[in-house]
Amino acid sequence: MQYAAEYILPLKWNGAGPVTELAHYLRDLVRWIDVTVVDGSDEPSFDRHSRAFPPEVRHLRPDPDLVRRGGNGKVHGVLTGLAAARHELVVIADDDVRYRRPELQWVLELLEESDLVRPQNYFARLPWHARWDTGRTLLNRAFSSDYPGTLGVRRSTLLAAGGYCADALFENLELIRTVKAAGGVEARADDLFVARLPCSSRHFARQRVRQAYDSFAQPGRLAVELGLLPAVLLARPAPRHLALAGLAVVAVAEVGRRRRGGRHVFGPTAALWAPAWLLERAVCSWLAVASRARGGVRYAGGRMLLAAHPERYLRAQLEQRGVGGVVPAGATSPPAAPTRGPSGK
Repeated sequence: MQYAAEYILPLKWNGAGPVTELAHYLRDLVRWIDVTVVDGSDEPSFDRHSRAFPPEVRHLRPDPDLVRRGGNGKVHGVLTGLAAARHELVVIADDDVRYRRPELQWVLELLEESDLVRPQNYFARLPWHARWDTGRTLLNRAFSSDYPGTLGVRRSTLLAAGGYCADALFENLELIRTVKAAGGVEARADDLFVARLPCSSRHFARQRVRQAYDSFAQPGRLAVELGLLPAVLLARPAPRHLALAGLAVVAVAEVGRRRRGGRHVFGPTAALWAPAWLLERAVCSWLAVASRARGGVRYAGGRMLLAAHPERYLRAQLEQRGVGGVVPAGATSPPAAPTRGPSGK
């Protein structure tokens, strides 16, 4: 049985890419949901993808009008797919996200009473850099929610808002804030775990400053991250004090690991990597400041200055256009936080 929903996958792979593995994933996916791949790859790669993908996959080029405006290529792909979607309920996912049917069903069930669903990603395989980045995930979970590479969204809510800004580097946060600014209801599904594949270690290294730059969209967080390195350099703590601080970071990460069933997907040693990630962020935050002084962080051969708009700014813009107060179909109040999957497990 297919769900009455659309799966949108923005893609840009120039040259060699793991197209065979992705094609196998899509062969399963098209049995459950309509799939649209919006592919901004070069012509040889686009043709290779077309031959590899199942015939049931709708394979599109990004809207050229969007591309000419510049900005974030992933947003171009999402907005193109959203305009072409055949259903109200939409799942947006990066090319490394791998849903199974139960998680997909759960997202769609939550979308019945909300405008946005925010699952939790975890790495299906754990090379060293995936373990390192899991430290970030656990710290995010300890204080709030993580930012996944997949979201569920109601098409009408996002289209009513006029889409979301393609000049934002932190595009998922921009999408989340746009939906909320339009009056949409967000369901944070911190115990809905969706697998993702780790990138190469080389790609991971290239992303360090760019990911630190995302914190410009969260000034309080940025202030803390920028304060870490000066605090250590000025205090010059003794080794035992550094060790105690590291243990405290591990303890906080362990809270995130245990929260909302996280132990089912995050291993018992996952929290031990959190101090390494925090040290990296303490350094890369200052490199991100230097990037901003040069006009923004490097992206796709250029620079992007904006991380994401504040929600109050987006709300004011939408109010000027008469957009807001969206009420999701069938909802009378914000949905309760999910505690069980569709099977009751």
